[in-house]
Amino acid sequence: MHPFHKRLLKEFKSLNKNPLPSIKILSNNENLTNFDFEIEITNGLYDDKLYKLVVVITKEYPVSPPKAKFVVGTREAGESGSTGTSENPIDVSSDTMQSSYKIPIHPHIYSNGHICLNLLGDDWTPACTIESILISLQSMINNNTDMTRPPDDNRYIKYAGEFASKDGFVYHDDSV
Repeated sequence: MHPFHKRLLKEFKSLNKNPLPSIKILSNNENLTNFDFEIEITNGLYDDKLYKLVVVITKEYPVSPPKAKFVVGTREAGESGSTGTSENPIDVSSDTMQSSYKIPIHPHIYSNGHICLNLLGDDWTPACTIESILISLQSMINNNTDMTRPPDDNRYIKYAGEFASKDGFVYHDDSV
């Protein structure tokens, strides 16, 4: 069990009791250390409006940020997420459309799904939450007007690990 399981449980309950607009929990593990979220983007710029975000809570959480990345995959008709823990069942059934999850095209999101966001690095504090990450990412993508990848995308993905490291990023442009 995670050393801050009570905090994670509180965050999980809050996300279920007060769901964020256009964000769904697709699944989570019993220890609340691995989450899959579906984020809907509504700014009209993106053809593929549904994106899947994986959030992994490390042992250093909440002192250090969780690991997060967008992933590709298929969203089947009638797909629903897992039901959480036996004490806290949740209904995360989605609608009946079929689509594929893709990596959002954004100047701060690499083609492997890694996210260049200060909140996932130096700007993280223990006061931040999973919810603050979700809101920041949704806002970052919804406010985007530039459908490009980071300028060093090809070089970065060649050497990147499974998740982004705050040491691997060059923050190119804060205006997008």
